[in-house]
Amino acid sequence: MPQMSPLNWFMLLIYMIMIFMLFNSINYYIFQKNNTINKIKKINLNKFTWMW
Repeated sequence: MPQMSPLNWFMLLIYMIMIFMLFNSINYYIFQKNNTINKIKKINLNKFTWMW
């Protein structure tokens, strides 16, 4: 495994945080949109959110 500079590690960290925030925003949008479905399938969606 090649040696990585601190700048590369910093960029990698920022990239992972951005992906994580993107997934959270997508999940939030889907959950807000399917609010009535959430109330019906609350247990299934709780299992789904734990995967994230």
